[in-house]
Amino acid sequence: MSWVSDHLGAVVTPDIDAVVPLEDLVQVALRRNPKRPQLLVSTVLGKHIPAPPAAVHGAGLLLGELVAKQLDGRPAAVLGFAETATGLGHCVAEALGAYYLQSTRRVVGTAHPFAGFEEEHSHATSHQLLPADVKAFTGEPVLVLVDDEFSTGRTAMNTIRALHAAAPRERYVVAALVDLRAPADRATLVRFADELGVPVDVVALAAGSLTTPDDFAPRVADLVAQHLSPSQGTGDGTAEVVEVRGWPAGVPVGGRHGFVAGQYASARAAAQALAARVELVGPRTLALGTEELMYAPLLIGLALGERADVRVSSTTRSPVLALDEDGYPIRTALAFPAHDHAEDGPGPRFAYNIGLDFSDVVVVVDSDADTPEFRTGLVRELSRSCERVHVAVLPTDAPLPTPLRGPAFGSYAADEVAWLLTDLSDAALEAPTEEREEAVQSGGAHYAESLPVEYQPDAAYRALFEAALDDAAARIAHAVGAVTELVLAERGRQVVLASLARAGTPVGVLMRRWAASQHGIELPHYAVSIVRGRGIDANALRYLARHHDPADVVFVDGWTGKGAIARELAAAVEDANALLGTDFHPDLAVLADPGRCVSTYGTRDDFLIPSACLNSTVSGLVSRTVLNRDVLAPGQFHGAKFYRELAAGDVSNRFLDAITDRFAEVASAVQAGVAAARAADRTPTWTGWAEVERISAEYDIGDVTLVKPGVGETTRVLLRRVPWAVLVRAGADLPHVRLLAEQRGVPVREVDDLTYSCVGLIHPRYTRGATGADGTAVSG
Repeated sequence: MSWVSDHLGAVVTPDIDAVVPLEDLVQVALRRNPKRPQLLVSTVLGKHIPAPPAAVHGAGLLLGELVAKQLDGRPAAVLGFAETATGLGHCVAEALGAYYLQSTRRVVGTAHPFAGFEEEHSHATSHQLLPADVKAFTGEPVLVLVDDEFSTGRTAMNTIRALHAAAPRERYVVAALVDLRAPADRATLVRFADELGVPVDVVALAAGSLTTPDDFAPRVADLVAQHLSPSQGTGDGTAEVVEVRGWPAGVPVGGRHGFVAGQYASARAAAQALAARVELVGPRTLALGTEELMYAPLLIGLALGERADVRVSSTTRSPVLALDEDGYPIRTALAFPAHDHAEDGPGPRFAYNIGLDFSDVVVVVDSDADTPEFRTGLVRELSRSCERVHVAVLPTDAPLPTPLRGPAFGSYAADEVAWLLTDLSDAALEAPTEEREEAVQSGGAHYAESLPVEYQPDAAYRALFEAALDDAAARIAHAVGAVTELVLAERGRQVVLASLARAGTPVGVLMRRWAASQHGIELPHYAVSIVRGRGIDANALRYLARHHDPADVVFVDGWTGKGAIARELAAAVEDANALLGTDFHPDLAVLADPGRCVSTYGTRDDFLIPSACLNSTVSGLVSRTVLNRDVLAPGQFHGAKFYRELAAGDVSNRFLDAITDRFAEVASAVQAGVAAARAADRTPTWTGWAEVERISAEYDIGDVTLVKPGVGETTRVLLRRVPWAVLVRAGADLPHVRLLAEQRGVPVREVDDLTYSCVGLIHPRYTRGATGADGTAVSG
């Protein structure tokens, strides 16, 4: 029985000659689309209707076998259409053992479109092709185009026309589950092939026709108007949400950028391993893909099906009308915001027939689409529809960007550091310090979404920097040598330095110079971004894992304060290893560890490292890093700006050279101390963190993130935050801190028994009323 046929007169008539009966493959639904109000929903596609994974996989393989007969041994590449046929096309390519590419509507900042075309009748019309390897896509003489249904042929002809102009083929084969073209459409395709001068063949599991009465469209429009709101889950939203990770970084999760024949076995193995980590709570499970991501969820569903009653389906852009009526294929609908950076913007997305008593939903998403909108939208809706939501996050397989190097980016020499960053020099990101502080403390923005205005020191302050550099150069050189020797002794001569931009980058350059001057080793050195509260740049780690052994990577920073970044790094690396299947080591190597929160350091003294005195002009003219989705596309590294206009005041290489010049002077002392340093108990005690908690309580700050201990962090507070007060250890000689505090009108209090030389307190006035650290009232 068909509800649409009985109530609206739409009739599907099958052809007699079919591999699979047409009525077993499709049902008619209605959608909120005036271009085409009817929608043929497939029972074996795994899109709108949850279906057994074996049936979905089997239908795709069967279609692939029909294509193989048509090809008669000729090699081919396969193209699947987003969003519905991405999984089907992949199954056809799997059956052929062929290269596979899907079209996409996602914005990918690191990919260059090869071609684009329009799907005229669709709710989201624009497609683009983003192959990572154009030759792999264009190299075969035949192209197989796969869609779920062949209704008019216009999309296929638009695609073939665009592709043939870019890279002509000898033949095209269009494959679909069902072919519902009218006779006129069939004739149009014949004429199109004649004009193109190459054969265009059609293969389908079943064929037939769809007829609708003259008043069909207005009657559907009236029905849609009566049912404007999608239904929601019936639960209270308290289902448990658990994370599942572990898909290997080297195995593509789909065909957005290409999938080669040799990767099918590894994809199946990856799905099996990930499915084994899913702890089901009930007997009935849904493996739910997310829009274009359909093949990996299908493989996961197949693996889960070995121990549970499993169905597979996917979220979609398609606005289908849900009616809880017998004989109608779409009974329930969930609506939620987009989360995948698509060309068509943040419009609603949908998941259908979820409310069918599933105990578990395994929702599969790639890391670029694992956004706050995904968690607060789709995941929250799913938590109303089952007992447990398993969020399986797979690593995005977008093409990786090329590292930035000087002099095109930054003032360091090209061989000193490769910046794994995106150049945002033309973006307007700076905001007044007070505005940024208010936005950050109020929760309205994250500190990494904008930049402070770069502080430019006056002559007196620059003179202090020069004096501090002359005074500390030998001490810093000794710390550089000590930490480098520890790294080489404990991690090996093949280490790869990954400095945390930007404070860690000068230290990474100096460690690289020490290894070269003392051991003749040219260590690779990269600068990567880590953002408090957001973690380390996963795309940067993907790049490092693709080019080096992750076990050889050593993360480098300038100094520790209370240890927040050390903790952030440990958690972020653990997450990245789970996501990427890598073995990055989470330890941090620093020049100075006054907070006693790492085990690899040059010194634990809290002294002035002059690079803390300045901003970009001592860090290669590069800003602090930015993580802002408004200016960064998926696949890109975190961003930063290159302040070329500040070149006249740049002392980055002056700083490096002054310390490098002292290497020979301290080399013997460093070598003499290596054995003792290795034998010493370097276990982190987190003394600094305890000190910060004490200060936060004593001064009634209530937020340890507003307490910045150590000379380096205090200097940063005075340069680019809204300082409240500075605590200085009694007797500490810190002329640059005192000068900055005087210039900004910040009280300086001498404190006995302070663990650090000084501590900067950020003004808490944006979270509550406050008095100054000296007891005077402070206005907002």
